[in-house]
Amino acid sequence: MVLLHVQLDNFYAFKNFQMDLTYPKKIVDSPILEEHLEGFPNFRYKKVNIIMGANASGKTTLGCALRDIFYFLKRKNYSLIPEAIGDPTKEASFTLDLVSRNILYNISCSFLPTRGTEYNAEDIKLEIREEAIRPRDSYESCLKRLKQAPFSPRENYLDELNKLRGLAWLFEFPADTKRTLEFDTNDKKFIYVLENILKALDPSVQKVEHSREVDDTYIVRLQNEAVILQNKTPFDTDRLSSGTKAGVEIAMVVSSLLQGRYTFYYCDEKFSYIHSDVEKAILALMIDSIRPNEQLFFTTHNTDILDMDLPKHAFTFLRKDLNNTEQPISCISASSLLKRSSDSLKNAVENDLFSAAPAVDLIFAIANL
Repeated sequence: MVLLHVQLDNFYAFKNFQMDLTYPKKIVDSPILEEHLEGFPNFRYKKVNIIMGANASGKTTLGCALRDIFYFLKRKNYSLIPEAIGDPTKEASFTLDLVSRNILYNISCSFLPTRGTEYNAEDIKLEIREEAIRPRDSYESCLKRLKQAPFSPRENYLDELNKLRGLAWLFEFPADTKRTLEFDTNDKKFIYVLENILKALDPSVQKVEHSREVDDTYIVRLQNEAVILQNKTPFDTDRLSSGTKAGVEIAMVVSSLLQGRYTFYYCDEKFSYIHSDVEKAILALMIDSIRPNEQLFFTTHNTDILDMDLPKHAFTFLRKDLNNTEQPISCISASSLLKRSSDSLKNAVENDLFSAAPAVDLIFAIANL
């Protein structure tokens, strides 16, 4: 599954929000290999998406909105959608262009105002258009043909959703509360990934091994003690640092990427307690591990990431302006402003070219009290 374009209106704080996940021309010597659909060299998409922005600019919320929509599309259950709608007295809508199994889907859905009552099936208006991708197609040419083709929606949204196939994703968000561990202890690669990442984050970690006494359990051996990681149980140990605990969750993402378990990955701010060099190394590993027709979203505040050898179109900046009631959250791709290969992305960010810098002047104003 590959996401190509997103429009959100009245979802969380998003209004008239659009995000383009394609790029116009091939990048020579790009470190991101095969940044196009496999077998369709003209059908280019942003395989790696580094999303940056100030606090509360919408990075995590964007992931939450996509997660809720994906669950609705795959499981045909809209129970998560009402909680995501910003103002239930107004219509909410989303439009997605995505590819699955070499089919381009244009998904347009709206939820009518509730007027004080709960949502029901009659409030959902859904249309899914589909078009087979041809060998010489680009995203633009296939989308044009899709929109020109005759279309008759099915009677209800459940029948429309039967058109979709092959949706698979992994979302990993920062844990505001104690989370429950979920991993596959039959995964032989995971224990190796987990051990290496934990050792990189904490020199006192000696080994990670399967428990011989308890099923579905790992033991993290430290110098003077052991930490138990049991599947389907709360991950609430205070014997590991915040960064090392984040490493357990990061290992789940890395192991999944290495084995191609999913096709869409959203890794949201998992590195707040982790050294910059380790974050860059793990991101580089993630990028190297992405397979054809897969996509990675990676949110971060770490400006050292800007020094990595990545194409400018891989970077998107979210900005929030509550004075703009029509579009309080917007996004801008670095490549839309930095056209020349010699343009410095880091200099652009340091000079706030994307208007995504935090309001540090408010902090400095405290000194005048």
